[in-house]
Amino acid sequence: MTNEPAAAPTAAPAPGPAPARRAPAGAAVLREDVTEAIRAAVLAELAESGFARMSIEGIARRAGVGKTAVYRRWKSKLHLVLDLIGVFAADGLPVPATGSLYGDVRALLEVMTHVLRHPVASAVIPDLLVESARNPEIADAVRGALLDGQRRLAEGIVAEAVARGELEDTASPERALDLAIGPLYWRQVVVGDAVPAGYLDQLARSVVAGLKTG
Repeated sequence: MTNEPAAAPTAAPAPGPAPARRAPAGAAVLREDVTEAIRAAVLAELAESGFARMSIEGIARRAGVGKTAVYRRWKSKLHLVLDLIGVFAADGLPVPATGSLYGDVRALLEVMTHVLRHPVASAVIPDLLVESARNPEIADAVRGALLDGQRRLAEGIVAEAVARGELEDTASPERALDLAIGPLYWRQVVVGDAVPAGYLDQLARSVVAGLKTG
């Protein structure tokens, strides 16, 4: 019998590229562009219809998505609005640092007049304030977005002025907000008048005088 050489062992196949991992599906995928489209739709719906008449159906239709895309992110229109208020909170704004109390107050007024001048803000803020009287959750969120951030800015402005010797250490940040933001809100949101040239300069001088004598 003829002895045949033993067959060479079969080489293991060379390792190929690892299979591509599948992207998670369903609730694990929350596209940021869709989220932003929904938030923009909420702002538009609030301005056009108000919170009471706003619906998830209307928001989804305006955003060009299905209702599922909305509910995947927020449980209800209340949670959606609470999230939106949080996004627009003023906590990220830096405290003005112009080197003088007048300059800091004037810078704060400039920022706030731009915010209140926005047509959506002028329609949405009053509606949310009305809803705040009926819903404690909205009231807390509005207070956090519209008051807490501004109070932080006012506290920084007053603290710097005290450190420079421009104000007594008894000066009140709350009084600064009353003197500065109150007139702007009344003129731009309640009355709907434009801010005339020189108005912010005059208001800043009045705020500084009020803080020094208050």
